[in-house]
Parts: sequence; C-alpha cells; structure tokens
Amino acid sequence: MSPSPAAMTTMAPPFILLLVLLRLADTAFPEEPGPLHTIPIEVVQRYPVFLGRAHRSSLRQEALHIHRILKVNRTLYIGARDDLFRVELDNVAGDEMFYSKKRTWESNKNDIRICRMKGKHEGDTLEMVGETISGMARCPYDPRHANVALFADGNLFTATVTDFLAIDAVIYRSLGDSPALRTVKHDSKWFREPYFVSAVEWGPHVYFFFREMAMEFNYLEKVVVSRVARVCKGDLGGSQRVLEKQWTSFLKARLNCSVPGDAHFYFNLLHSTSPVLRLQGRDIILGVFSTPANSIPGSAVCAFDMQQVARVFEGRFKEQKSPESIWTPVPDELIPKPRPGGCAVQGSRFNSSNAFPDEMLNFVKTHPLMDEAVPSLGHKPWIVRTMVRYQLNKIVVDTEAGPYRNRTVLFLGSSKGTILKFLIVPGRENSALTSNIFLEELEGYNPEKCGEGSSQARQLLSLELDRPSHSLLLAFPSCVVRVPVARCQLYSRCMKNCIASRDPYCGWTRGSTCSFLRPGTR
Repeated sequence: MSPSPAAMTTMAPPFILLLVLLRLADTAFPEEPGPLHTIPIEVVQRYPVFLGRAHRSSLRQEALHIHRILKVNRTLYIGARDDLFRVELDNVAGDEMFYSKKRTWESNKNDIRICRMKGKHEGDTLEMVGETISGMARCPYDPRHANVALFADGNLFTATVTDFLAIDAVIYRSLGDSPALRTVKHDSKWFREPYFVSAVEWGPHVYFFFREMAMEFNYLEKVVVSRVARVCKGDLGGSQRVLEKQWTSFLKARLNCSVPGDAHFYFNLLHSTSPVLRLQGRDIILGVFSTPANSIPGSAVCAFDMQQVARVFEGRFKEQKSPESIWTPVPDELIPKPRPGGCAVQGSRFNSSNAFPDEMLNFVKTHPLMDEAVPSLGHKPWIVRTMVRYQLNKIVVDTEAGPYRNRTVLFLGSSKGTILKFLIVPGRENSALTSNIFLEELEGYNPEKCGEGSSQARQLLSLELDRPSHSLLLAFPSCVVRVPVARCQLYSRCMKNCIASRDPYCGWTRGSTCSFLRPGTR
C-alpha cells in the first residue's frame, strides 16, 4: 500500500513542500485574487463594542477573559471568567453595547485548593451555580479544551473530555429519556487525541466534526487529519456482553479538503463548520481547514454534500490485522449482518440495538473507521488562501443575502481578527462547481477600545451572524464587536462605484445614493 498523500504532504521537509506548491501553482492551484475593497480601520472604529459595562458612566471592567458567546433569539449571552453577561441586541445604540444583567461567581477556597492539588492554576477554578448537574462528559475541566454540545430528540449529545488531563475523549448522550451512552474508553481506534469542532443533526443521525491524530498511517511522526463521525439518535447501546452502555452505531471517516493535481495539496486541520445548508438543491456543510504548523501556511473552505457523507458510511471498512501491518479495506464477504454501524429499525428483526448479534457488535467495536474519505463537493475547495500571514478559523454563512434573499455570502474570520467576505456564485443548475468574488476585507479588532493589539488579544473566539440587525458579532478575549454585514455608504458618491462593489446587500436607490437593500426592497 502506498503512503497516503495527506501524510506525505504533512511530513515532507519545507523545501520539498515548496517545490510541490510551486508545481501546483503552474498547474491546478487556484488563483487568489485580492479583495475588491479593503475597509479602512477608521470605519471599523465607529462600530459598537461590548466592554463589560452596564452603562456609559460605569467603570470599565479590566481583563474580561471572554471565552464564548451565544445568541438566543434577540439576546446575546457572553461567557467570561467568573462572569456571565446578558445583552439585549435590540437595545444597542451608539458606539458601545451594555449588559442588562450580569451573573458573577467566584470559586471558594476549598475548590481552589482541590484544583491546585490536581495541577490546575488558581484562575482555572469554577464553582457550580444553580441546580446541581454533573458536568462529567458534558463539559471539560479546562476552557481551553474542546467542547461541543447539541440537543436532538430531547437528548443532549456532547463531545468533550472527561478528565483533568484531557486523556479520556468521549461522545456522550444524556439528560433525556434514552439511556446514557458513551464511546469506548481509551481505545485509539475510536479516538486519538481528538479536538472536537461541531455537531449537526441530519436524518436519523448526529454527525460530529473533529480533527485527531491519524492511526492509519504508518509513520513515526504524528499526522493530524480531519474527521466526521456519526451515531444513531435512537441507539440504545449493545448487549450485556458487548458494548453495554456504549454506542453500537459509532463510525468515522476522513474529510478530504485538498487541491487536486499530480500531487494533491491537503488542508488537514478542521477549525470551524457551518450548520447544514440547503444550497443548489443539496444539503451541504462548509468547513474551514488549514495546513499544519510544519507545512506551507494556507487555509481553505471546502463544501461537503451530506448525501455523499452518508454514502461513505455505507462503504467499505478499514482494518489493521496486526500492530505491524498496514491498514487495508475489509473484504465484503467478511462483514457480518446486519451491517455494522446501522440504526435499529422498528418492526424489523432487530428493532433495538440491544438485540444486535455479538458478532456484529464486536465488529463495529474493532472497525469504527471507514476506508474511503469523504470528498469535497466538486473535488476542490471553494476558497483558498495561501499567500497571507493569517489562518482562517471561523465561518458564518448568509444564504438569504440581498433584497430577494437569493444570494449566498460567506464571512470568514482569521487568527489576526480580520474578516473576509465572499460572494458565492453558483454554477449551472445542480452543479457542484462554484466560483466566488472576494468582496472585502476588514479589520474586526478595535485596539482603540479593546486594548492592546497583541496576537493573543486579536484571536477571534466566536463569529455569529445576527440576521435581524444585518450584522456580525465578533468575540475577542477583551471585547465583543458588532460589525454591519455591508458598508454601502462608502460607495454613495457614484453609481458606478456602487454597482462595481458587487455587494448583494447594496444598491443604487432613487435618492441617488448607495443604500443597504433590506429584504423585499425593489
């Protein structure tokens, strides 16, 4: 079996990687035009910023240490160290956002002592607030560890780590009427140092997107790949002999985001995904990928058809017959029946996963990996950025842009706090091929209000689309910035400039000005 191109590209020395990239540039590597417009920093400095204050006369709270934001209807919740803020989005006016409610808690001395004994720093300690519910397998001990959660069919599905050292990674179901289930513990065939990114519900399954150390490549150096895994929502666990209180439907496959050519150029690290979107008659999910640290810097956006993802899970399984052997496909005649990893069907012979035969359960326990990788839609990225000094790591998508709600705009966040805005131009009807227009690039971080502009301070933690207010919400460690999706007023002096902006949110109106076109505008 020949070495995987993904592994080869990841592990090659820098000068070999440079030769590969130069060869790709002469053949199939896509062009990377710059933005039509670069927005001046002076424009961004006028946008509202949240600084942890209740009103303008309040003293500014130092060191917010924001970790996450969550938008629920017209309320924004901002989670910071020791504080939870509530901001009413419809009440924002002026150049600053203020909170309407704030909940503060501090860890008691006993909690601090216990955390110190377990190797944590004093600033990492937390204290339970409200109803006591165990956080085990639902959230990590360290906010820097990955944590994904999704409610589906009345149950909470989580992907996180269960211990202080982040060794026991788990996909867990709880809090509903169905029995609690988890992935097999400390089995590198199921997980090997995963970093969970997102989860979506689609059909009878919940899909989890993550990256992890690959175990199918026989190399001394570790290789990180991106994955999609799925479990059946109706899984009840295995028999008392095999996979009891564990998933019987867990399967995973590699995600292939690469530039095709004589030597594929792979983007192996998944950072963010969109929800499932309905575009061009398909259910698709978009992912932001990058190259690893020891490779040529680059980022890409790839699209995956959920029907194609499902087909990969109906394909061949991959196995390693001994620790020294290479990974190979499992012959079809050796796959037990019913097919491993499937959902139990009411009214069939096996109407519950508890009734699955031990042979089938043992197979899925030892063969969670699929042989085929999930190809990207069109077999190439939608967007590629390699000639830049930042890494793309966040994505939000507006599939209802423009006055007729029929345009698709991608907003991408970078490690430097910049926002890139692309218009997606679909190909012919139901075609997998698309093109894009790089509309604008702007600096999202406001050093004048948010404080020092170090690389850590500029790290974009969250990116949310607030469609009712036609704005983006950008979360940084020290502030949250609200940025309009368009800046039509910059092109107001000339109809030609307004039209040339190609921005679906903007149009030349009867008042001889370039205006934001609200949905329904004619």
